[in-house]
Amino acid sequence: MNAKAASPVGPPKPRLLSVLGPGLITGASDDDPSGIATYSQAGAQFGFGLTWTMLFSYPLMSVVQEISARIGRTTGRGIAGNMRKYYPNWLLQAVVVLLLVANTINIGADLGAMADALKLIIGGPHLLYVVGFGAVSVVLQVFLKYSRYVSVLKWLTLSLFAYFGTVLFVQVPWKEVARGLFIPTFSADAGFWTLVVAIFGTTISPYLFFWQASQEVEEEKAKPGRKPLKDAPEQAENAIERIRLDTYVGMGFSNLVALAITITAGATLHAKGITDIESTSQAAEALRPVAGAFAFAIFALGVIGTGLLAIPVLAGSAGYALGEARKWPVGLEREPLAAKAFYATIAIATLIGACLNFTPINPIKALYWSAVVNGVVAVPVMAVMMLMTVRSDVMGTVTMPMTMRLIGWLATVIMALAAAVMIFQLFW
Repeated sequence: MNAKAASPVGPPKPRLLSVLGPGLITGASDDDPSGIATYSQAGAQFGFGLTWTMLFSYPLMSVVQEISARIGRTTGRGIAGNMRKYYPNWLLQAVVVLLLVANTINIGADLGAMADALKLIIGGPHLLYVVGFGAVSVVLQVFLKYSRYVSVLKWLTLSLFAYFGTVLFVQVPWKEVARGLFIPTFSADAGFWTLVVAIFGTTISPYLFFWQASQEVEEEKAKPGRKPLKDAPEQAENAIERIRLDTYVGMGFSNLVALAITITAGATLHAKGITDIESTSQAAEALRPVAGAFAFAIFALGVIGTGLLAIPVLAGSAGYALGEARKWPVGLEREPLAAKAFYATIAIATLIGACLNFTPINPIKALYWSAVVNGVVAVPVMAVMMLMTVRSDVMGTVTMPMTMRLIGWLATVIMALAAAVMIFQLFW
């Protein structure tokens, strides 16, 4: 008998791309056109003075997102499903309504930003592009098989490399960048704290919690043999290891892209005295004379790619939240006729977002403020998530380590303090 054939062969180690999934997509969708506008404004207004927030937010957002993912994988329900089962109905309904409103505005703003970016590159009708991008997003979510759809989203994460490319085409004073990154600076100016909350509201955002938790539920149902960890704690070690790798890589990628955008804006726009950026298209257009046509084109194309990635996440998280709150069948793995209300929510949220571009309301100007609103709304959602982590009736024996719970509560307190300071500065 051949010795080689007789030797035991263990299962092949999973390739990194196959391990990365919900965390990678969630992290990449965090850098949507809303985020790009926020980071561009931070760089334009304060140069490199707010880059420290990216370094500071990374461990916080990673832990919060890992907690949301573990809640989904452990319970077999998304955030809204657990809130419906264990918390007062008024709290669930309030959170879902706020999430729907914020996500719909965000979708409209992102569609407008993508349309503006394409118009900057090739010209043409802005509103037609809005409709086209919205239709593509809905069709992909409703009619594409889940496994294929996830592959599409993974490939779309490559669009974020555009922002690493822009850094290569500008003159960057790296000593100043290092100073801003490692030595935090503060200001009593209301605009400073509004931007801090906007940055945290972009990086630590409610729709990301709902999406990643629900995607873990989807993955568990799609993979034979997987069960909620509450019912199968023997699967916990491998599942938690995968979730942690997926989440930390995804959030790291997200923060590096945010840093690249802020550095680009600081080295070009702020250096030239351009300190007020209201939209991604304005940021891209302002780059053209100071950084060249190629940097402008890369920046604008990145807006389109990130929007195509983020809009399904925004609409999908709204669908999961409302569907679980209303006890509807939910899930991108389901056929359209088997989850009609869930898919209708996705389509209607995208449609209303697109329609905002046909009204006097300027959804592009709402990009920045939607991040601020998300920063405020995130606080109660995070508090509920942290309370879930210590409940044995929710998590069973698969509990969170004390370190994670402390960091999660620290992130919640910081978000609450930042929002309180911003509100105080704005109204007093």
